[in-house]
Amino acid sequence: MTDTKPLSDVRVLIVGAGFAGLTAAIETRKRGASVIVFDGNKERRQLGDIISFGSNSGRIFRSWPGVEGKLDPICHHSDGLEFRAFDDEFLTKQIWDSEANWGKRFNGHRGEIHEAVWDHAVDLGVEIRLSSKVSEYFETDNEAGVIVNGERFAGDVVLAGDGVRSTARTIVLGFEDKPKSSGYAVYRAWMGTEGLKANPLTAWLADPTIDHHVGWLGPDVHFLVATLQNGTACSWVLTHKDEADVEESWNAPGDIDEAVKSVENWAPIVHAIIRATPQDKLIDWKLVFRDPLPTWISPKRRIALMGDAAHPFLPTSIQGASQSMEDGVTAAICLELAGKANIPDAIRAYEKLRYPRVLATQRTGITNRDNWHKADFDLVKKNPEVVKLPRHEWVLNFDVYKNTYDNYEKTVEELRAEPDWKPDTTL
Repeated sequence: MTDTKPLSDVRVLIVGAGFAGLTAAIETRKRGASVIVFDGNKERRQLGDIISFGSNSGRIFRSWPGVEGKLDPICHHSDGLEFRAFDDEFLTKQIWDSEANWGKRFNGHRGEIHEAVWDHAVDLGVEIRLSSKVSEYFETDNEAGVIVNGERFAGDVVLAGDGVRSTARTIVLGFEDKPKSSGYAVYRAWMGTEGLKANPLTAWLADPTIDHHVGWLGPDVHFLVATLQNGTACSWVLTHKDEADVEESWNAPGDIDEAVKSVENWAPIVHAIIRATPQDKLIDWKLVFRDPLPTWISPKRRIALMGDAAHPFLPTSIQGASQSMEDGVTAAICLELAGKANIPDAIRAYEKLRYPRVLATQRTGITNRDNWHKADFDLVKKNPEVVKLPRHEWVLNFDVYKNTYDNYEKTVEELRAEPDWKPDTTL
């Protein structure tokens, strides 16, 4: 990176090496910034299961040289999502071809996609420090920083993408904001297809010539399964009612028998898929919820929240990771256009550009979930088209680069004219 880059004199500290943090790191580093990413994990782990990136974030992947080529072989490729009722009666199939002109989707194993993004960040010169748990944040009128393992690091700006249990939220809000249960949980698994191949009920899912994506829907429960990587990998998620105390455990090993009980009267094929899952591959994930925050930025406007730290998403939005990546791009461009002397302007503009779009997209997770879980299945069988996912062009056919460049100056002017602006937080 040469000293002609617009952020060559800016030092960016990023907390959390998830998709929000790595996207911000890549995009600020591209613009010349000195970037350090702090992450509390001891190593980069291949954690997780299926994750979906819509065409709005797909265009971000495709803008990074070499990343699309790494993702294609490991991602899911199907022409649509087949819907069945809980008794296995076919309902309808939603085809994705109408979205082709919006861009490209990338759906695959979270850890494998994360590795490709991580490697791209490192190739650009991003410094990633593992075993670096941030214990404190600080800011003045001229700098912001963190305390990591007792050592003080200062920069021009801190971007905090440290997840749903973010400690940065405390300095932004001025109080501890605890998560609460959404009333739902997800059993989820990523596994090989050996067990599926051994059962005539499920062997077709492991077809090496085609990727499958099937959803079974029932009262207040839905079960989605996807196969990929030439029929060698399978991921499934089962969303159901759960009022457990998330303070005790929100991400724990799952129990096969308990998962089967949650779909007790469902078709045998659903039971067979669950029973084919190795016990150590099942996770019981409580869906943590938070009310929309009154702000994502600190009092002196040098620290900003991103990703799940700012806005946890229900998985039925199919947009959590994509919106996190949009956060990272928007923050980087705002910093580029503001320059070192006007970083508080950049941070305020980032919030104002992102907040309304994120909130509107969060709402789709609630409406999508309720469309499936609260459905009258007698009516659904008469009109199965109602279970199809709304595919909003305003969400998916969105260019975050163009939007930020086009609207930054106007947004800053609006904020200067209305210095007490606060976002509408009505979910």
